[in-house]
Amino acid sequence: MKADAPKIFLVDDNAFHLELVAKTLNDNGISNITTFLNGFDALENLHLHPDIIFLDHDMGSISGFETLRKIKRQNPNIFVVMVSGQETISTAVESLKFGAIDYIQKNEEMSDKIVEVLQKIENVKAMLKKNKPSILKSLFTFL
Repeated sequence: MKADAPKIFLVDDNAFHLELVAKTLNDNGISNITTFLNGFDALENLHLHPDIIFLDHDMGSISGFETLRKIKRQNPNIFVVMVSGQETISTAVESLKFGAIDYIQKNEEMSDKIVEVLQKIENVKAMLKKNKPSILKSLFTFL
């Protein structure tokens, strides 16, 4: 595993879906994966500093939206990808409104979409790093 490989949380109350996403990630060289069957457990483990969270929209104990809001309140820098079996545009829009970086529908194209989203996140991280001036450079602009 690369030193800069992301730490990923998978949160879904469906164990089969957790395994499917974990396999897709493993097939793409990502092995630092922790799975949770509900939002409460994921929230209790945010101290482990995940980089990316794939979060199911429709869970029994606490909704994906509620979990997303709490994640973003605790750490707005975590990339959260909402995953849902629902096909409605409103679910995708609400996910983005609450701070998700993307929305993936559970269907036959899901594995490809996961890879696309991971690339999108890498691109965003590279842009942020490139545009963030170093502390030294910032100091010199004030002198």
